[in-house]
Amino acid sequence: MFDHAYQNYMDHAYPADELMPLTCRGRVRGLEPSRGDVDDALGKFSLTLIDTLDTLVLLNKTTEFEAAVRRVLSDVRLDNDIVVSVFETNIRVLGGLLGGHSMAVMLKEGRQHMQWYQDELLNMAKDLGLRLLPAFNTSSGLPYPRVNLKHGVRGPETRTGTETDTCTACAGTMILEFAALSRFTGDPVFEEHARRALDFLWEKRQRNSNLVGTTINIHSGEWVRRDSGVGAGIDSYYEYLLKAYVLLGDDEFLQRFNTHYASIMKYISQPPLLLDVHIHKPLLPARTWMDSLLAFFPGLQVLKGDIRPAIETHEMLYQVTKKHNFLPEAFTTDFRVHWAQHPLRPEFAESTYFLYKATGDPYYLEAGRTILDNLNRFARVPCGFAAMKDVRTGSHEDRMDSFFLAEMFKYLFLLFAETDDLPFDVEDYVFTTEAHLLPLSLSTSPYSSPITDEELDDSNFDWTCPNTRLLFPDPAFPRNLREPIRGVTDPSCPFCSSLKLEPGMGRPPLRAQDFMANNPEHLELLRRMGVSLIHLKDGRVQLVQHATQAVSAVAAEDGVRFMQEMMELSSQQQKEQLPPRAIQIVSHPFFGRVVLTAGPAQFGTDLSKSATGVRGFVTVAEPYRGCSEITNAEYVQGHIALLQRGQCMFAEKARHIQKAGAIGGIVIDDNEGSSSDTAPLFQMAGDGRSTDDITLPLLFLFHKEGNILLEALKEYREVEVLLSDKARDRAAEEVSPAQEEISPATTAEEAPQEEVSPVEQQADSAQPKEERDEKRDSEETKEPRDDTDSNSQSVDEMLADWREDLEAFRQMEKDEL
Repeated sequence: MFDHAYQNYMDHAYPADELMPLTCRGRVRGLEPSRGDVDDALGKFSLTLIDTLDTLVLLNKTTEFEAAVRRVLSDVRLDNDIVVSVFETNIRVLGGLLGGHSMAVMLKEGRQHMQWYQDELLNMAKDLGLRLLPAFNTSSGLPYPRVNLKHGVRGPETRTGTETDTCTACAGTMILEFAALSRFTGDPVFEEHARRALDFLWEKRQRNSNLVGTTINIHSGEWVRRDSGVGAGIDSYYEYLLKAYVLLGDDEFLQRFNTHYASIMKYISQPPLLLDVHIHKPLLPARTWMDSLLAFFPGLQVLKGDIRPAIETHEMLYQVTKKHNFLPEAFTTDFRVHWAQHPLRPEFAESTYFLYKATGDPYYLEAGRTILDNLNRFARVPCGFAAMKDVRTGSHEDRMDSFFLAEMFKYLFLLFAETDDLPFDVEDYVFTTEAHLLPLSLSTSPYSSPITDEELDDSNFDWTCPNTRLLFPDPAFPRNLREPIRGVTDPSCPFCSSLKLEPGMGRPPLRAQDFMANNPEHLELLRRMGVSLIHLKDGRVQLVQHATQAVSAVAAEDGVRFMQEMMELSSQQQKEQLPPRAIQIVSHPFFGRVVLTAGPAQFGTDLSKSATGVRGFVTVAEPYRGCSEITNAEYVQGHIALLQRGQCMFAEKARHIQKAGAIGGIVIDDNEGSSSDTAPLFQMAGDGRSTDDITLPLLFLFHKEGNILLEALKEYREVEVLLSDKARDRAAEEVSPAQEEISPATTAEEAPQEEVSPVEQQADSAQPKEERDEKRDSEETKEPRDDTDSNSQSVDEMLADWREDLEAFRQMEKDEL
C-alpha cells in the first residue's frame, strides 16, 4: 500500500507538494483552483517527499531513503516567495527534515548507509527555522499564523503580517521541533521562542476551568473563540505539553499538562464522548458534534497512563468507523454524519497502535485490519489513494495529503510489525504530531532553559508510568470496558441514553434537531426555557427567547443552548433530513467508476433499507417534465426514467413514471450550471398528501451531474445505473446482471436526519467552494473487453466539462492493461 502511494507520488507528482490521485498529476499551488486555508501547507518545497523521509527508513526502505535525501538536497528550495502556514510548515517540513536527519544519523552510525551524510538535512532545517522565526515577532510571543518564506512578515512584499488571530494548536505546537532544532544545532533561539509562546498560552488559560479556548488574539491575548475541546484547533497543544516533558525532561511541562488534563476529564470527557464546552462556563456544552481530529486523544491517554477512558473513547470511534467505513470529519453525539468528508486522516490508526502496545489485546489488530481493508476497498485508485468526499456515498476528492504517507503507514506498519521487522527501537524516539521521529537523547544535550521563579506545585504531578502488566492482570479487562459501548451507535440500545448526557447538566430537556412545533410537550419545554414560538403567515415558525421568563437559571441556560442549536440548523439553506444517495454508472465502459451524489426523496423506496439497491437501464421520459401521462411508456417500462425538474410536484412526476412501469426515476435540475460542488444537497418533498402509493425510488441530480448521465446516454445509448445508499464495490460492478445480483459493500446506514456538511457551509458564505471534487471513483477494475483507445476517446467527448480528469481515465486504462 505504501509503495502504491509513494511511487505514484514520485512518478506523477514530484517535485510538486502533493499528488492529485484522480487526475494523476501534482498539485502546484497557483496552478490549481485555490482551496483556501488548506493550501497554506503547500510551499513549493516537495512537501510529500520531505514528510515521508523517516517513513522510508521505518519501512526498511533504506535505499529509497538515501535516494530521497539526495533529491531533497539537490531539488528543494526554501527561499520561495510564497505565504505558508507556520504551523503546517513546522510540523510537516521542519519536522520532516529533523526526522530525516535523525534517521540519517542513526543509519550512518550503523556504518552501512549514509556514510556520505554531513548534516545536510539539519542545515536545511536550520535555514527553514530561521525563515519561520519572523512570525514570532509579536508583543505576546505568539506567532503569526502565516509567514512568507522569502520575505518574512510585515511589509508589502510579504502579503502577510496583518492577521490578528491564531488557533491554540497553531501557536502551541512548536516546542518539539523548535527545541529539537536548538538541541541539534546548539542555538537556543528556536527553543526560547517556542517556550515563550507556550508560556503565554499558559498564562491566558481560563483560571477557574484551567481550559484554553480555540482561537486567540496574538496581540492582546484575548480569546476570540471560547469553546474548548481536544479536537481541531487545540488538539496538539495538549499533545506537545506531555511530549515536551517526555523529550526534554522539563517538569514544568508535565505540571501544565496534568493541570489541563484534570479539567479535560472533569468537563470535556464524558466517556466515551469528548464534548466541547465553554471555557468560562465549562458545564455548558459548546456544540453538538465531535470532529475526527480528537481521535488522537486515546493515544495520548495511553502515554499519560490513563487507559480506561482511552479504551472507551477508542471503542466509540471504532463503532463510528464501522458504521461509515471511515471517521467522518465531524459526527454528532448520536453518531450521525455532520461533515461527510474524510481526508485519509491517521489519528484513529495512531490511537489503535498505542492501545495495542499498551494492552497487547489482538482486538486492536482487528481494528487495524478494518482500517486497511476500507482504505483498499474505498480509497485506493490507480494513481494512489484518494480522500473521501462523502463517506456516505463513497465519492472521492482529488486529494492525497502528505500526512497520509507520513503518519498512516507508520502507525499501521508499527501496529502489525514484529520486533524483527523494525530497523531500530522506536522506544528511543518520541513521535511528533506528524509522527516524525525525534531521539530521546536530545534531553541530555547541553542546552536547557532556566527554571522559572514560580515554584512548581508537586501536587499536580503524577510520577507513574503505565505498566500494563499491573493495569491488566485480567486479559478480559479491556473487553469488559468495550462491551457496553458496542451498541452505542444502535438507537435501540438502552445504554445509549446515558451516553448522551452532557457534562454536569443532566440530559437537556430538548434538542433543536428533535423539536416539533406541533408537539405540546415540546411547547411546554420551550415555555420553561423562556422561549416563545410565533407562527408566520408563510407557514414558518419564529422562536424568541426571553431569559427572564425562564423558570430557573438552569432552564434559561438550556434555552440559550437550544437557540444556538436552532440557529445552527436554520442557517443551512437546505436542511438534510436524509443522507445523500449514490447513482453509480455500472455499464461499459464505466463499470462503477463514476459515482454521482444524488439528493433523496421523502417518499418512495428507502434505498438505505435495500440490500441491493435498484439497478436498471436509463431512458428519457416523454414528456421530459413528467407532469402528464408518459407517452413513451413502452420504453420507460422496466427502466429508470430521466425527468426534468419543474412545472409540477416531484410526487406527481413519480406517479406518472410509476404508472408507465418504471422501476425508478432520476430528476435532473433545470437550473443550468448547478452542481453538488457548490449547492447544498437537495431533498425532494412530497405534495402535502399521502405518498404511500409511490413505491419506486426517486433521486435528484443537479444540472452538472445530470448532464454527465445525459451525455453518457447520448454516447453509449444503453447506460445502466445502480441507485443505492452508497457506492458498491467496483469489482462487483464488473459482474453481468444476468450472472448475479450486486452485493452491498456495507450495511444500510444512518438515522434520517443529517447535520450540515462543509459544502453547505460554503454555500451559505460569500466564498464559493473552489476546490473541484471528483464524481468518479477510479477503483482498480478488470479491463473492458472492447477497444481501449476508442473508449478513452469516447470518454473524452462525453466529459468535456472535466478536461482535467481525462488524463486520469487514460492512465487508469494503461495501468489496467
